[in-house]
Amino acid sequence: MSATLFEQFRKNISVQNASAISTSYCNITTRLNKDFWDSESDTAHTRQVGSYGRQTAINGVSDLDMVFELQWSEYERYKNLKGNGPSQLLQDVRKSLKERYPNTEIKGDGQVVVVEFTQYRVEVLPAFFDKDADGYRFGDSNNGGSWKLCKPAQEIDAVNKRNSETNRNYKHVCKMIRAWKNCHGVNIGGMLIDTLVYNFFSQNHDYDKLSYGSYDQLFVSLFSYLGSLDHQDYWLAPGSGQRIHSTGKFQPKSKKAAAKCQEAVDADTEKKKIKLWREVFGRNFPAESSDITKSVNAAFDMSRYTTEEFIEDKYSVDVQYDLEIDSEVSEKGTFAGKLRRLSEIFPWLPTGRQLVFKVEACTVPPPYTLLWKVRNVGAEAERRRMIRGQIELDSGRQQRKETTDFHGEHFVEAYVEVYCQ
Repeated sequence: MSATLFEQFRKNISVQNASAISTSYCNITTRLNKDFWDSESDTAHTRQVGSYGRQTAINGVSDLDMVFELQWSEYERYKNLKGNGPSQLLQDVRKSLKERYPNTEIKGDGQVVVVEFTQYRVEVLPAFFDKDADGYRFGDSNNGGSWKLCKPAQEIDAVNKRNSETNRNYKHVCKMIRAWKNCHGVNIGGMLIDTLVYNFFSQNHDYDKLSYGSYDQLFVSLFSYLGSLDHQDYWLAPGSGQRIHSTGKFQPKSKKAAAKCQEAVDADTEKKKIKLWREVFGRNFPAESSDITKSVNAAFDMSRYTTEEFIEDKYSVDVQYDLEIDSEVSEKGTFAGKLRRLSEIFPWLPTGRQLVFKVEACTVPPPYTLLWKVRNVGAEAERRRMIRGQIELDSGRQQRKETTDFHGEHFVEAYVEVYCQ
């Protein structure tokens, strides 16, 4: 049964707007080819890179990457310009794309030209192929300008080879880890996910010839591996050896995921297993399988939860920063402590307590919008019709006031909507 569930999970998280993405890539390529190669081609001189190019992206991917190759003679010209040659290169590419998208936000940003579409952004890296180095030379406009080297083709070749060696499990797992990181707010980049999963399969060959039926135990092993890794400032990308920096700590949540996965493996009913896997991977993991549809529907009346909203239904979710909230707890105006600390001592809070949830730490660069979600669980919440779960804008003070009115489990979540600048 688990094989069917994991296979459906993989289908559920597959990219749904591939046609629109392909159109954007082709239109950008056509415009740049016209101005820099005197060509009408929508495929020449371009390469899809990043997670989409490596085929490890999932539905809702918001950052798309492409390399556009320019003539080597142009590299020599930009390199010899007085001032900031990389900056001038970005401005020339931006000017070209503005001809195609006059009403779209387009900006040069360090190494790339960013085209802001409604559902996603395309980051165009103008570059020059260096035959001697077997890679692309590209400009970095920061700090007066410099020229660097990248090797995305080698990275794609390496992950494709690993995928073939592992019966396609490698890319399936990379996608599922992305669903986990978005569900639990884990600050870990896509290239780092692909690198760490690559390293896992390099060291563990138990699953090379297996398929979906082994994914339950595979994820116990993988999350245990991720949780056991010491913190490093960077890892080396497969194929290129490029440094992939770690901006957050994924290990603690990996350990929790490993424990939850083992709990799912050990669960004695299919219903419990599904519930636990959905706690790990989120709503995209199937809520039922064909053989247990009736029993699940009978035990779970979705009509009671119609007030709950889900962030992934409203926005493209791609966790790239850290956000931490906590709550000050008080009784009749007297401060009693922070909620995280109190939860380590007491299994629940008495009714009649006042809570003020606040942002404790946030690495998202401003400006941004904060949103809150408060959800109640349990028989009393259902009896009172107080499930709640709506996603609401912050009042502007970056805090949320609540009270403990009745017994049950209560969840408070915060989200950050990042502005495109």
